[in-house]
Amino acid sequence: MKRALVTLLILSVLGVGGYFGYQEYQRQQAASQTTFQLETIRRGSLTALVGGTGTVRSNQTANLSWQTTGRIMNVYVQLGEKVQPTKIMADLDSKSLSQAVILAEADLVNAKKNLENLLNSQVARSQAQVALAKATKDLDRAIERQNSLAYQRGSRDQIDTARANYTLAQKEVERAQEFFNGVATAGEDNPVYASALSQLSAARQRRDITLGNLNYLLSKPDPKDIAEIDAQVALARSQYEDAKREWLRLENGPDPRDIAAAQTRIAALEATMALSRLEAPFAGTVSDIKLKPGDQVSPGSVMFRLDDLSRLLVDVQITEVDINRIRTGYQALVTFDAIQGKEYKGKVIQVARYGTAVQGTVNFTVTIELTDADEAVRPGMTAAVNIVVAQLEDVLLVPNRAVRLRQGERVVYILRENTPTPVVIGLGASSESFSAVQNGELVEGDQVILNPPAEARPAGGPPPFVR
Repeated sequence: MKRALVTLLILSVLGVGGYFGYQEYQRQQAASQTTFQLETIRRGSLTALVGGTGTVRSNQTANLSWQTTGRIMNVYVQLGEKVQPTKIMADLDSKSLSQAVILAEADLVNAKKNLENLLNSQVARSQAQVALAKATKDLDRAIERQNSLAYQRGSRDQIDTARANYTLAQKEVERAQEFFNGVATAGEDNPVYASALSQLSAARQRRDITLGNLNYLLSKPDPKDIAEIDAQVALARSQYEDAKREWLRLENGPDPRDIAAAQTRIAALEATMALSRLEAPFAGTVSDIKLKPGDQVSPGSVMFRLDDLSRLLVDVQITEVDINRIRTGYQALVTFDAIQGKEYKGKVIQVARYGTAVQGTVNFTVTIELTDADEAVRPGMTAAVNIVVAQLEDVLLVPNRAVRLRQGERVVYILRENTPTPVVIGLGASSESFSAVQNGELVEGDQVILNPPAEARPAGGPPPFVR
């Protein structure tokens, strides 16, 4: 019984071994019948590229539009014409302009004249000097009157004069009185009597007037007089301060603030007048004309498109994975779907410092300047850009078609004894067709398989070659 069991076990083992042996035989037979595509590993140069697509744009673009209403009178440029800055490209009929634009021309003449007078005329300076002198004199007089009122109504000279006048008038009264006393007995009907009496009365009146003047000057002023002279002094002082400020403002020429205000006024009027025409803001080529003479326009009506074609640029979106490999000054190769069979050169002139998230991917804008653009390249064209990020010499190269991903490692298959054998490798920089081998057991002259059999390829998952 035991012998039969052992015999059965031996037969089972032989059967299983024979099955697997037959399977291996079939695999080797199939492999030997497969035609492999082989390529020899060699050393050479490698140009590493980072690619992207973008749209051609001009160095500078402007859409020129009207800022007022009116009717187009003239168009001075043609499509495709090159213009210089400040070139008048179109204007409006003056009869169709708003009143503000029409009046600005007249106001501009006056504003320029005012500025010229301000810069060149000495009249204002002289007037300020005269006004200051007068204000100084008026203030001195007012202060003098104010000081005199602090003691009496008149000054010492005025009082002395009034006292002398009174003394003389009193002497005159005394003489008239003596003369009258001498003829007092002549009778009222005597002409001499009448004349003496008249002279005495007149002398007394003059004496009373001079005494009144003296008493007025010797008396103290009342509060109303004091308040009045104080107000006059305050007014005179204010007028003096105003005159002094004006003189200081004009003493060394016109006030810079006045000049700035006059210049601003002129600039505002010129800007208003400029609404009647469109000027080129920079040197460029007229790439579009939307309106014609006779058309009615309103604010915002676009008339021209102007492009500076002296430089053509391409903005390319580069992912965050590759952005740190790019620097300004790097060379680029540019092709266009619209221009078959021709490759253009370019260089990186700007790399964005911030990225923009689009559908979960962060992209950075890299600007390429075309260095050999011709008339076939036009703004708006779609461009395919490859930026040269590395140029390697004498490196071991492996075709990208031969690289596979196996259990998380990059491998290539070489043919050994008619059997595809995997070899683990490490890759460096890559181009569209080749990658540089950094490490692994590949050597120059090895034959790698470009089309390994299906069982050598990973099932499912991502593409076998991942840069």
